[in-house]
Amino acid sequence: MTGVAKIPVIDISNDNQDQARVAKDLVEAAIEHGFIYIKNTGKDIPVEDVDAAFELARKLFKETPVEEKQACTIQKNNRGWSAMHYETLDPKNQRVGDFKEAFNFGEPSQQGSHLQQPIPPTIRSAEPFISRFHTLCHHLSLRLNTLLGQGLSVSPPDFFTSAHLRENGASGTILRLLYYPPAPSSLTAEDKKGDGDDVRAGAHSDYGSMTLLFRLKGQAGLEIQTREGNWVPVPVCPPGTETDPAPPILVNIGDLLSYWTNGLLRSTVHRVVFPGAAGSSTVEGETGGEERYSIAYFCHPVGTMKLEPVPSERVRAFGEEQNGKGVLNGERKMLTADEHLNMRLQASYLKLYEDEKKE
Repeated sequence: MTGVAKIPVIDISNDNQDQARVAKDLVEAAIEHGFIYIKNTGKDIPVEDVDAAFELARKLFKETPVEEKQACTIQKNNRGWSAMHYETLDPKNQRVGDFKEAFNFGEPSQQGSHLQQPIPPTIRSAEPFISRFHTLCHHLSLRLNTLLGQGLSVSPPDFFTSAHLRENGASGTILRLLYYPPAPSSLTAEDKKGDGDDVRAGAHSDYGSMTLLFRLKGQAGLEIQTREGNWVPVPVCPPGTETDPAPPILVNIGDLLSYWTNGLLRSTVHRVVFPGAAGSSTVEGETGGEERYSIAYFCHPVGTMKLEPVPSERVRAFGEEQNGKGVLNGERKMLTADEHLNMRLQASYLKLYEDEKKE
């Protein structure tokens, strides 16, 4: 593994800048990398809300009794708590599940303050805040979808935005709090390289349209796979963002935007590992042996949306080029967003679906 990921940092906070240029920059980054840093000035999501969300995660994972979390165990609707090793993001290569805990919050009610799922009593008072943070992420994802549609000259221009509006139907959108415990003493050299039995999150692409990822300074572990098949770390604070109010929000393209664009927008494979020997990291100022927290907002479209290529000349031309190379299969079964999500969930939560078969 050499160097670090060279992902562009884009500032979308200035409404007076050339929006067409911003849209073009976003599209080019999504094509080349599948990942984009969004400069976090606090305009779209206040820094104090990000801080409060991480404090809530600490309370959930460190102070909430396990019995309360077990009562909210994740169900097939992808909402609730998943215990250590319960989820397996790379089932073909992992012999044990991911070395992490997670709690998934589905979309709030139309009124905006009520979560439609069981909540541990210890954090129940935070329900209005969780719903509000969920909605802030939703609005940012709509803005990014609008810019991507503009950058691709999609017709109609609001196609991506309309596909994600809550009023147009239910979706699989999830706000996820994640906790990765410190590296265990039993960690092998292979584990530290990401090739052993213990990995914090197995190699995978994301299931939805796009993901907004919030991370804490100094906490290493995320890696992306380059086009050449190499793994490179993704710094929390890339050059030029060290003095910003908060680390940039890391956006990555998911499977559905890739499907909608004939693979033009890249759904990049990534993982979370115990970086380096003895928990060290190749990113200056970051370590990987201690506990790690992150917050992910998985943006999904309305569940009934079909994953067919969008009306865009650039998407059409790229699809024809890929078909000419034999990369795309024109007879691929046309799935809906929900069908794709359910297929991926069944592969990741083997125990959940196996237990159901036994009943």
